[in-house]
Amino acid sequence: MKWYILSQKRCEGRQRERGLLHSWRGYSYSVVPERLLLPRPVLQVALGAQHGVLLVEGGQVYTFGELPWKQTQSSQPAKPTLENALSGQRVVAVAAGSFHSGAVTEDGSVHMWGDNAAGQCGLSGLNCVPNPTPVALLEPSGAQSVPVLELACGEKHSLALSAQREVWAWGSGCQLGLNAAVFPVWKPQKVEQLAGRWVLQVACGASHSLALVRCVGPDGIQRPPVDKCNQCNQLLYTMTDKEDHVIISDGHYCPMGVEAREDPPAIQTLKTSPSEPILPSHSSSTSTPAAPTPDPTPDPEDSQKAGTTTAAHPPSDSDPPPSPKAAASTSSPKSSPYPGEQEVKEYLRKLSDASQTEAKMANGGLVFFCVCVFVFSPPHQTPSLGRGSSALNSLVASCATAVGERVASTYEALSLKRMMNFYLPSSRLEALGGAADGGAERVRREESVQAKKSSSTGDIHEEEAEGLRRRLSLPGLLSQVSPRLLRKMGRSRTRAFALTPMGGGVPEDQEVFPTLQTEVWSWGNGEHGELGHGDNLDRLQPLCIKSLNKKEVIRVSAGAHHSIALTAQSQVYSWGSNLSGQLGHMDTPSTVPRLAKLSEGIRVWDASAGERHTLLLADGDCIQPIIYYSGQQVKEAGGEEEENVVYSCKLGVVAGGRRCVALSDRNVMGFISSLHELASAERKFYCKLCDIKSQVLRPLLELGENNSALGPVATELLQTLAGRFSLLSHLTGQHAASLTTNLRRGRDVSSLLMLEHASIFLDVYNDYCSTVGNFFVMGGFHALTKPSLDIFGKSPELLQRLSECSEENTATSDLLVALIYLPTQHLHEYGRLLLKLATCFEVSSGDYQKLQHSCSKFEALTLQLKRKRKEAEYTFHFWKSFPGKMTDSLRKPHRRLIYESSNKSLTVQNAGRFSVNWFILFNDSLVHAQFSTHHIFALATLWVEPTPEDESGLHGLKVITPEETLTLLASSSAEKTKWLRAINQAVDQALSGAGQDAGGSASKSDPPISRTASYTFYKDGRLKDATYEGRWLAGKPHGRGILKWPDRRIYTGSFKSGLEDGFGEFACPNKALSKDDLYQGYWKEGKMHGLGTYRYASGEVYDGSFQDGMRHGHGMLRSGKHNTSSPSVFIGQWLQDKKTGYGVFDDITKGEKYMGMWQDHQRQGTGVVVTQFGLYYEGAFKDNKMMGTGVLLSEDDTTYEGEFSDDWTLSGKGVLTMPNFDYLEGSFSGEWGSGLKVTGSYFKPNLFDAEKDKNRAVKLGRLSVRAEEKWRAVFEECWSQLGCETPGQGEHFKAWENIAVALTSRRQQIQDSPEILSRSHSKTLEGLEVIPQHEGPITIERYHSVRLYLLKACDTPLHPLGRLVETLVAVYRMTYVGVGANRRLLLQAVNEIKSYLCRIFQIVRFLFPDLPEEGGLIPEPTENLPDENQETSADTRTESPKPGRVVSSSALLLPVLLPRLYPPLFTLYALEKEKEDDMYWECVLRLNKQPDLALLAFLGVQQKFWPVSNPNSLPVISSTKDACFASAVETLQQISTTFTPSDKLQVIQLTFEEITQEVQSLLKQDFLWSMDELFPVFLYVVLRARIRNLGSEVSLIEDLMDPCVQHGEHGIMFTTLKACYYQIQHEKVT
Repeated sequence: MKWYILSQKRCEGRQRERGLLHSWRGYSYSVVPERLLLPRPVLQVALGAQHGVLLVEGGQVYTFGELPWKQTQSSQPAKPTLENALSGQRVVAVAAGSFHSGAVTEDGSVHMWGDNAAGQCGLSGLNCVPNPTPVALLEPSGAQSVPVLELACGEKHSLALSAQREVWAWGSGCQLGLNAAVFPVWKPQKVEQLAGRWVLQVACGASHSLALVRCVGPDGIQRPPVDKCNQCNQLLYTMTDKEDHVIISDGHYCPMGVEAREDPPAIQTLKTSPSEPILPSHSSSTSTPAAPTPDPTPDPEDSQKAGTTTAAHPPSDSDPPPSPKAAASTSSPKSSPYPGEQEVKEYLRKLSDASQTEAKMANGGLVFFCVCVFVFSPPHQTPSLGRGSSALNSLVASCATAVGERVASTYEALSLKRMMNFYLPSSRLEALGGAADGGAERVRREESVQAKKSSSTGDIHEEEAEGLRRRLSLPGLLSQVSPRLLRKMGRSRTRAFALTPMGGGVPEDQEVFPTLQTEVWSWGNGEHGELGHGDNLDRLQPLCIKSLNKKEVIRVSAGAHHSIALTAQSQVYSWGSNLSGQLGHMDTPSTVPRLAKLSEGIRVWDASAGERHTLLLADGDCIQPIIYYSGQQVKEAGGEEEENVVYSCKLGVVAGGRRCVALSDRNVMGFISSLHELASAERKFYCKLCDIKSQVLRPLLELGENNSALGPVATELLQTLAGRFSLLSHLTGQHAASLTTNLRRGRDVSSLLMLEHASIFLDVYNDYCSTVGNFFVMGGFHALTKPSLDIFGKSPELLQRLSECSEENTATSDLLVALIYLPTQHLHEYGRLLLKLATCFEVSSGDYQKLQHSCSKFEALTLQLKRKRKEAEYTFHFWKSFPGKMTDSLRKPHRRLIYESSNKSLTVQNAGRFSVNWFILFNDSLVHAQFSTHHIFALATLWVEPTPEDESGLHGLKVITPEETLTLLASSSAEKTKWLRAINQAVDQALSGAGQDAGGSASKSDPPISRTASYTFYKDGRLKDATYEGRWLAGKPHGRGILKWPDRRIYTGSFKSGLEDGFGEFACPNKALSKDDLYQGYWKEGKMHGLGTYRYASGEVYDGSFQDGMRHGHGMLRSGKHNTSSPSVFIGQWLQDKKTGYGVFDDITKGEKYMGMWQDHQRQGTGVVVTQFGLYYEGAFKDNKMMGTGVLLSEDDTTYEGEFSDDWTLSGKGVLTMPNFDYLEGSFSGEWGSGLKVTGSYFKPNLFDAEKDKNRAVKLGRLSVRAEEKWRAVFEECWSQLGCETPGQGEHFKAWENIAVALTSRRQQIQDSPEILSRSHSKTLEGLEVIPQHEGPITIERYHSVRLYLLKACDTPLHPLGRLVETLVAVYRMTYVGVGANRRLLLQAVNEIKSYLCRIFQIVRFLFPDLPEEGGLIPEPTENLPDENQETSADTRTESPKPGRVVSSSALLLPVLLPRLYPPLFTLYALEKEKEDDMYWECVLRLNKQPDLALLAFLGVQQKFWPVSNPNSLPVISSTKDACFASAVETLQQISTTFTPSDKLQVIQLTFEEITQEVQSLLKQDFLWSMDELFPVFLYVVLRARIRNLGSEVSLIEDLMDPCVQHGEHGIMFTTLKACYYQIQHEKVT
């Protein structure tokens, strides 16, 4: 077997430059490839047994050679002819089988033609198809056709790869992978075994198929899970949950027809467990599983061993080689390949204490050998027993670890995706590319990297590292993993990763770069070993070739009976028939992939397999790609001859049938050669990186793990370094693969990934260089000197060769440094080659700009990395000379030295004579070292400024840190400038995060004085050991930030000059209750100040004002558990953390409510108590008790007036009055309700004195708190917000400024959480930010605008007035709702509202100083305004001769206040008027039973007002009801839906107008009422309106009516309504 090098003579003529085609047969020294002349450049060639298909630019297809299906007479092989049937379609890919062809068009449809005897064209009923004919791939549902990316054709079958990356097959033979019972399969069908996997490429041999599949690992993408087989609808994956393990099997084998074959009988070893499906296999239709895993798979290097050794663990030196007998016994199709079948069974039986079925779990051997089994057992035991059973034990133990890891990986697939992209140094990183497993086993395994003697039968370790990858491609598993399984996997495993990176480097490049994590799957006829599974069996279903896993295969090709795989490392693996030497290695055929033998330094990048030959395209030492040929000779080869072709660059080779084809491009302007050079350089670089990884890094890592010389820090850094190296290497591999693909396909600049995604490259290189620098700084290379002697010996030729170091006798550590820094030099190469490419374009073109831009990026990074390396060296030498003790604490991997003052260039001002002050500036901190101590100042929180130069001539610098301020003196002005600049630059870079680029092209500007940073305080005081994270200003926290103390106290909010100031949240743990106290609110100078909410751990909540960290001002305290309603609530005034002043206390447990004065948390002064049982007390309190004079009323009006000594306890003189006005006078003692002792006289008022004594009824409210005294704190708060110390004292323009500030600041705060704000609300706010005109005389117009402003202001709590109203509403409801709904409180409730009006009006007049006082007049303009209200009555004589508007607090403010206070107030009215309303209602119901006419007559309405003959309405029949004055009745009913007295009076007025209108239409003339005529009609309307609580309505209007209205028209109308009410009440009497 030999590889023959082909070369081409220089081609004459330069009419076309691209896609030139050269064809030849076989190899002999005289072979000259012939040129096929075509009108357009060729893009793709496919060769069959006797014919070829060409795809040219523009998407046209030509065929040439023998085309029997064309049915032409000519026997001559055809010249290239155009396939006209495809004209009008743009073809993007072509394929050729032995005697048929296929094409894929732009839209993904498939066209086939040629021989169709075996159904290979997918068109039923035709023996041959002369012209390209469309074939549809239809989903089982049959609805839509599936678009296709590429085709592959064999002798009797065709495969298509769909856009969803699934494989479809049609034709005949087991190579379809379809389990079909009948052939041919005419219709394309999906290969179910590969469903859910991401297939990258397919290839067809004569009777076998290959697929290149992406490993679905973190770098792969998760396909939507396919759970069921399309054909038999069975689950593709089954899971059996056993006591101590879970079996997950993907061994579904579709029973829909399996080709019957004769096979040697299989040796059945263990019975199938009933829980497992019985799986037919490739070798026997009964016993053994057709799993995708368990085939004997020798490793490629294992070329000498034909038999198989034990798979227990890789043979160690002590293992005897297998005897020929053993080897023979294992070659039978599927006997167990392990020693001692019985031992295994016994061992398994012992392992499981469950029933025997568990021991029989495996189908043809051991547990893990069955299909794909996941067993759980503690992962960290590797038992070592005697030699006899050790194999078995380590086998089972490592198996357990393997499958444990495998399941972990399965369900953690998604989280792994994130985690694996960056190798975290925390895990122990293991051998690069090695599997992850225990140390001892690994050492045994790595006997030699080159000749790894691994066992051939599915090596466990191989499986184990695989587990992470391949089993992740089990789709549908995540949904089926049982919860118990997840729980067990929850135990963390401190296992190492393999160092083959699984992410493609950086998260963004998931889909951008071609994947290197691939598997090769094969199926079909295996007679010549072309399936690569280590046997000659046929496979009906796709099966993964284990030995090619982790070999980074990027392309597969299939010859007639042999297969080849090309890897990213430019190696070629071949297997199958070798009759003509087509495999490129020894003469025997191979059933497993083996490396083709090529000379050193040859890097293959394209490969193709023909019928009996293989063609490779490779890089060598020359610029030109070299073509290698291996296989059948056409003539006797007479010798080798090489002719270099200078002008032509080959782009791809194709072999097929017995012919070879090469495509080439002319090297116009050096463009093609530059592209080639770039790709070739990248491939060479990748191979170099792989060498360094395997020959240098892996041994060093292993040493590092077992050798304490490095120390833990350096070991970890070495692992991180190896991880970053791996990442870099992986990215290079992916890039090389993409460049190679680009050469085969596009050959344009725009598809170069390093232009589009330059940032990925730059980041990876930057990270790598930083990691190397960190290792260097920590003395890693220095520490490796001794260990590396053990590995590389005294004369490290290997290192010298790899590091390209030409000098003799270089120290090992220097060689290592050079070697590890080597990759960073490749950036310069990138820059050079991009520049070279750029020169092929016009300077003005976009491509040139793009290339030039990228080139400058790479060059800039090259310089930056050189600088980084210098810094690392400088820092390393500094540490070498630095005194030892401090080194340990100061030496950090990322820390780089910038400047230091060992030359006495900087000292502390006023330092003692003998003091030593040494300043060292690092990239993250400034260190001040003295004799034995040192202090570190982080740069992020360091401010430096020059002190002004004074006469003393001192060159001073002022350094400010959060807790210290130093003045430093420089030795000269130049030193001062140098230090100032160095510190400022370092600070700037520390802040911008580019910490390691110090000393570069830094900006001259100073770092910002305000910045974001984190700092932990160390000095004693309030902040000791607290950590602050947030904004700073000149050494002090300022702005938003978070402050955390070690005892879990946390403050989050704003700061000012180092103290909490503004809005903030504070949490303080309460150790006793093990919960937190929480405060949310305003702060001032480090203390709670302003409004806030404090939630105590005990469950109490305080909501209100604070001052100096204490509750002070108005506030509400809710205490008790929050499960139901809180047991007590206090709302009122606080003074220095104590309840003092007026407050309301609702004791929900007792059912009592107290409204009165407090002092030091106690009820003290006058107050009122009401209870849920209707008791009412008002009077004096002392020491929290009723003590002194008081009045007590019970529900039934029994009244006591006199002395009290305790709650509800009478003691002393008093008078007790009964409901019937009998009374007792004397001395009382005892508790109310439980028997009173009385000494005194009993009076029964004489009937004749009745009038006199009825006045004994008690006047309530005398002993309660006056309305003006209530809620003073609330009003004071509002005044202080307006900037007034005492009510009414202050500048009103300042008040407006405060309002504007309050609105804008609170609005900003709310904008951070917009969900609080409705849209209408924010509009209101915008309207309020405009300050209205508040000076100058008030006209009606301005009065209206003031009214509107007040309505808006009181509508938002952000405005001080709105806040005031909101608080007043809250306290009012708090007082008069619940127990407070006691009719005796009505008077106080009404007075409270009146006092609110009065006090708010005072504020309004302060804001609008020109507003007249209560009762003042605003003159109307002379012409009447249309919207003039008739509140100024017709009888204006009583007020003033000039018409005008009377200003009153009720007219301005009741519309704002009353609607919110209406429910509690009206309830009180209803309770007070209950008896009267009941009498009235009874009468209303009685009288309403009468029809209209009867009622009108009864009420004495004059007959002329009876609407009988009204032409507009129906005549009123004597029995009709509710027809008369209907509109007036409806109008009056609206009185219940209005709130303010003025609105209610308006309703009454409208009712009168309605009545008048109706009467006028009856009488058809103008009409003036007299009261005698009007009253009965109105009475009728009131009766028919049926208003339930009319008495309450009347009282409310009376109490809150605007005084200026009482004598006007409205007043008279109201009096009429009131008279009607009393009339109806007493109707039954009259």
